[in-house]
Amino acid sequence: MRNQPDPAAVGTLLRHVLELLDGDVAAVYEEQGMAEYRPRFSPVVRALVAQGPLSVRDLAEAIGVTHSAASQTAAQMARAGLVTHTPDPLDARRRLVALTAQARSLLPRIEAEWEATAAAMAELDTELSMPLGELLAEVAQAVGRRPFRERVAAARRTA
Repeated sequence: MRNQPDPAAVGTLLRHVLELLDGDVAAVYEEQGMAEYRPRFSPVVRALVAQGPLSVRDLAEAIGVTHSAASQTAAQMARAGLVTHTPDPLDARRRLVALTAQARSLLPRIEAEWEATAAAMAELDTELSMPLGELLAEVAQAVGRRPFRERVAAARRTA
């Protein structure tokens, strides 16, 4: 059995679980001949297919991440030849992220792997006390209501 992070070190444990899940999905993409494609690209691809070109701000909102995370992912995707950044014709200060022809040619394989990944997650969820996605959404909502830094500060005051 692999070394497991201390359950009290929640951040380390979350990163460990993410590495296990994303690492295996990335390996599947590599086996499918998409070595430069990363699991974190799929929400971006899905948003751009559904909504068309988006600013980084709008992309971040569409996929539920920070502006910084969306910007970093879009930059990685641009280096892989999957998106372009072009000036917004309605606002020259903004740049739009759009899928390239290369990305569009991969859409059937990306969609098939997305569906297989969702099915695998559903199967994994049957082994858990509650679906992982639901638990993480619940955590995000709770931290949204009261940021973790406030909880840490309150714990320090009562310790």
